[in-house]
Amino acid sequence: MKKGIITVVGKDKVGIIAKVCSYLADKQINIMDISQTIVHDYFNMMMVVDLSSSSSEVGEIIDGLTSIGDEIGVTIRLQLEDIFNSMHRI
Repeated sequence: MKKGIITVVGKDKVGIIAKVCSYLADKQINIMDISQTIVHDYFNMMMVVDLSSSSSEVGEIIDGLTSIGDEIGVTIRLQLEDIFNSMHRI
């Protein structure tokens, strides 16, 4: 299984989750786990996704998520699980 970690951070507004989830569904990316919070009008979401069924390259998915983030005014990042784990090891 090829897993990724998606983070979304920015000023809260209607439609953030819908835009991100619709894009992932179109790319055949399954959401395995999701957590989101709003703190003082700032939206923060973290998702664990399964990229195995997607025929899109990771770079293409990253570019698409970045474009969506630019469109709605949030920062969206996708990291492969292995890279994410390596970066956050103590």
